Amino acid sequence: MPLPINIQDLFTGRVVEWERLEFKEGWNPEAVVHSLCAFANDFHNWGGGYLVIGVAEKDGRPVLPPTGLQPEQADAIQRKLLELGHKLRPAYHPLAVPATVQGRLVLVIWAPGGDQRPYKAPVSLAKDNQAWAYFIRRHSSSVEARGTDEQELIALANKIPFDDRMNMRAQVGALQPGLIQSFLTRVKSDLAPLAASRSLQAVAQDMHLLGGPPEAPFPINVGLMFFTPKPAEWFPGTQIDIVQFPHGSAGSDIIERSFAGPLDVMLRDALAYLKNNVLVEYVRKRPDQAEAGRYWNLPYAALEETLVNAVYHRSYEERDSIEVRVLADEILIQSFPGPDRSIQMDELRAGRPVARRYRNRRIGEFLKELELSEGRNTGIPTILRAMHENGSPAPRFETDDDRTYLFVRLPLRPAPVVTGQPLPADFGTELGLSRDQVKILAKCLEPSAIADLLQLIGRTNRTKFRDQVIAPMIEQGLLEMTLPEKPTSRLQKYRITDAGRAWLARQT
Repeated sequence: MPLPINIQDLFTGRVVEWERLEFKEGWNPEAVVHSLCAFANDFHNWGGGYLVIGVAEKDGRPVLPPTGLQPEQADAIQRKLLELGHKLRPAYHPLAVPATVQGRLVLVIWAPGGDQRPYKAPVSLAKDNQAWAYFIRRHSSSVEARGTDEQELIALANKIPFDDRMNMRAQVGALQPGLIQSFLTRVKSDLAPLAASRSLQAVAQDMHLLGGPPEAPFPINVGLMFFTPKPAEWFPGTQIDIVQFPHGSAGSDIIERSFAGPLDVMLRDALAYLKNNVLVEYVRKRPDQAEAGRYWNLPYAALEETLVNAVYHRSYEERDSIEVRVLADEILIQSFPGPDRSIQMDELRAGRPVARRYRNRRIGEFLKELELSEGRNTGIPTILRAMHENGSPAPRFETDDDRTYLFVRLPLRPAPVVTGQPLPADFGTELGLSRDQVKILAKCLEPSAIADLLQLIGRTNRTKFRDQVIAPMIEQGLLEMTLPEKPTSRLQKYRITDAGRAWLARQT
């Protein structure tokens, strides 16, 4: 039976991480039963793991070419696996597939996270053994769970992650073969060339997308999230809403777009829209340098990681959609609920989040196979690094004491403004702007009081200045008031809008 991955990728590290992969040169049933128990317990919600028999390892990497197995050895091991599965409590049976790697026969055992954890295994396979223990993965080893680890494992067993539960409201036919085929092809799975000639149920079982007894299978929630055209029918609120305020949050104009569909399609479409309609690359020419400096109002890598994290870690039991608010000075991404309590917020803000468990283990596995997520706490450091390298202000992460939400604020880096040089004679003429108005627009990159603007261009009459200079730029959507409900307030200031920033960027 083929596996839902490309077996050759197990030897390159492309799909799964080393914590989820174990190599064994020969057959050691006691070590194997401990590893199967650890993968079945899936303590960190990684989605289980892979055990490869017939390949030696050194420092966690396979030694190639592999030692390999004789055909009769592979057959005997597969028969023994059935026996070992019954030694676990409760019984657990992985999938085993023979494969050829560099001309040598190996056996790949896929051990997905079990539905009935916690699992116990005998400490020894000796006949007089009476000791049993829970086993979990620690880096590349399977070890006994002791103390707080054992307590937490038992607590985790009280709730199977939502994305890995059966959905008894749906039928197998809700899964779309075309979406499954597209996914398998994209990740270069060995199952891809065979999927078209096999039944939907057989393919879904191979991908661990079904639960329940063989005679009455039901889709797993993650299958409905990735392989149905409208996941929101099963999980209301499964969409990404993008809300833009082209004239600032106080303006009357709002642009709204919603993206739905399979999780990966929804995510890619939303990112493409933001990349094409919101992100702007600036080129800043310097008189003392031969090459122009380049940067973005927001680096794409930071935006991508933030939105991927929102899709990965949100709760699909709640009906709140992910919202992306594009403001004049930042992009705010909101998701619900907040980070798991195992994550300390000060560590997260410092780029050192340590997650003991993941809310959606199966979603994370599919996103990793699609190369949309690394999965092992790398998202936040990537965001921080991308913002720093772009010269952007640091992002801000906000939640409440009950962890009911997560707000990620990504500040936008302002457009460059050339100072200390005379403005071209035609600068601003395509918008009908005077040279004084252009100076004011550049000054209002930071909110500025009317007194400062009057001084900038050498005027004294406030009323005429508002009517003749400021009002036309507000009408064009280039400038806005910080207190629009109080136009003549002594605290009133003026600031540039996104449209004004974009226009200035094109001029410089």
